[in-house]
Amino acid sequence: MAILLREADVEKLADMATALNAVEQAFQLQGEGKAENAPRRRCRLERGYLHVMSASLPPLGVAGLKAYTSVEGKTHFHVYLYGSSDGTLLAVMEADRLGQIRTGAASGVATKYMARQDARRVGIIGAGWQARAQLEGVCAVRTVESIAAWSRTPEKLEAFCQEMTEKLGIQVQPAASPEETVKDKDIVITATTATEPVVMGDWLSKGTHINAIGANFLARQELDIAAIQKCACVIVDSAEQAALESGDLARAADAGAFYWEDARELSAVVIGDYPGREDDGEITLFKSHGIALEDVAFAAKIYDAAVKARVGEKLNL
Repeated sequence: MAILLREADVEKLADMATALNAVEQAFQLQGEGKAENAPRRRCRLERGYLHVMSASLPPLGVAGLKAYTSVEGKTHFHVYLYGSSDGTLLAVMEADRLGQIRTGAASGVATKYMARQDARRVGIIGAGWQARAQLEGVCAVRTVESIAAWSRTPEKLEAFCQEMTEKLGIQVQPAASPEETVKDKDIVITATTATEPVVMGDWLSKGTHINAIGANFLARQELDIAAIQKCACVIVDSAEQAALESGDLARAADAGAFYWEDARELSAVVIGDYPGREDDGEITLFKSHGIALEDVAFAAKIYDAAVKARVGEKLNL
């Protein structure tokens, strides 16, 4: 019998360590040709969008989809998890927290394979819901010593720095500007809804790794063209989804500063078919869009934990 897991249930069962394991395993299976991902599709509503994305991981015995609506600033996320062998519905999950953690985990996996081993200094632009899990994911795979953060909203930035300092046990300092946040950093994270660049190529230091998780609409942009041009390695979670959604890469491609065929998928890096970094001086980029493969793999772990803990409401469907 299927179960319903609400946000409070997911909060109890989900954590970054589990998400990192699930997401890395998912990309490993995809790289081996044992998992499939279908890109997000968006349908217009009167005042927003319906978004649907799906994936299958037969070796894990699951397939599923995430569907969500974004209307007038409010978003409602749900994941539907199915058994891949018989097609039965296993679970329906409210998926706001699930999505937040898995997005941070994807950046964590990318950082594990792409950032310098001695990366210690982090700069993050954005202080919203997603920014929190971004720091958590990166700090789980590197020994971070200092974090600088910037947001266009001072009150939000102050609360973010205080909360994340307490959560991570690492001092998170507010920066005076985006430039100060980026300069001389080993890892740079962008987690914004910006429509104009917040990171300029001139600010980037040799050896920096970038996790750019915003700009998943063609009308959005976080990195200027010079920043893309400086990247020796551009990795995406899904090449097909990047072509549909990446405002950053699309603008660089239109300017002749980037070629789509040069982008590689994270799955190829995880299985060792493509290097995430070839030397410590390279600037590397993980352009994250958030794909269903991550959601379904993480949802499978949450479902297993829920069954073991006997958590969830039974659905007689």
